[in-house]
Amino acid sequence: MGKRIISRRRGTGTGPYSSPSHLHHGAVYLPPASLVGPGTVTALLPAPGRTAPVVEVRGPDGATVRLIAPAGIATGDTISFNAGAVDRGSVLPLGSIPDGTLISNIEVNPFDGGRLVRAAGASALVVAHAGREVTIQLPSGAFKSLLGTCRAQVGGVAGAGRGERPFIKAGKKVLAYRSLAKAAFKVRGVAMNPVNHPHGGGAHQHVGRPSTVSAGTWPGAKVGRFSPKRGKRKGQRGGK
Repeated sequence: MGKRIISRRRGTGTGPYSSPSHLHHGAVYLPPASLVGPGTVTALLPAPGRTAPVVEVRGPDGATVRLIAPAGIATGDTISFNAGAVDRGSVLPLGSIPDGTLISNIEVNPFDGGRLVRAAGASALVVAHAGREVTIQLPSGAFKSLLGTCRAQVGGVAGAGRGERPFIKAGKKVLAYRSLAKAAFKVRGVAMNPVNHPHGGGAHQHVGRPSTVSAGTWPGAKVGRFSPKRGKRKGQRGGK
């Protein structure tokens, strides 16, 4: 009868396929708009569950705020919250950031805490101001218009070049990906045994059955591609 394949079991996010929560700092978003004034960077912390490090800032009210670390930030630097100079790491509305400035941790809606450009080494560019809206260019090259009241951090995200550093050993990659709750390695189904995958077994590596499956197939056998006619109306021909 076989059993549930690894990709299906991993999708439940339980047991060995879950990320160890004790390593995480929790949600890291921009502080509320009520926090106004300069803050001092007190620490740079590694974040195993993220690609970028986290920076701790002592705010003007004495409370500790955690942010995605901007590139080039150091302990003792000053970060402005919601007002002040356009400097590295400052949290400012897009309407207050001049054209040609690199930004990161951008809000899609005002005061949502930051949703875009949060990965290590990523940065967006402020392109133009037009009335209430500000146009930015995302790392993908796409242009997006946002309200000028949406906030962002000045500068790119720290950790650029992390993908260029080799893991050297397989075990290091497994431990690094475990914190991200991702699979460090992917094994092809045709390379497995029949008990582990519907495509496994045989005298040579081949699927050995139709590679398309229906939407009603039970989860342990739902591997391969969905039929190209899936979702078509009755009477329509495939591809038309």
